[in-house]
Amino acid sequence: MGRSVVRGIRGAINVSENRACEITQATRELLSKMTKANNVKKEDIASVYFTLTPDLNAVFPATAARELGWDNVPLLCAVEVDVPGALAFCIRVLIHVNTEKSQAEIKHIYLREARALRADLAHNNT
Repeated sequence: MGRSVVRGIRGAINVSENRACEITQATRELLSKMTKANNVKKEDIASVYFTLTPDLNAVFPATAARELGWDNVPLLCAVEVDVPGALAFCIRVLIHVNTEKSQAEIKHIYLREARALRADLAHNNT
C-alpha cells in the first residue's frame, strides 16, 4: 500500500443566474462528479475551498456540501478575483483529500461553460 498524502482536486461549473437553488444544485452536481471520478469517500476529505464570481451571492455553495452530509468537513467560501472578461456566474472548488493517488492520477472536473477554464483537462470530465 502507498503512502497517504493530501492532494487537491479542482473543479468548476457555471450557472445561468444568481439564484440559490441554481447555485446549490450546480455545486451538488460538481461535488458529486468530483468525488465519484476520484473515488473519494467523505472521510477522505480534509477540507473544501469554494469561490464564486462576484455576480453570485444568493447562497453559500457550502450549503450543497452540507446537503451531501459533509457535516464534519471544514468548508470555506470566498469571492473570486474580479478579472475583466472572465467567465461569469462561475463556482470554483478545491477539494483537499487524503489519498494514495499521485498528482497525475487526480481527475479535475470542469462542467458546462467552465470547461473552457481548463481545456487541457477536459478529457478528465465525466
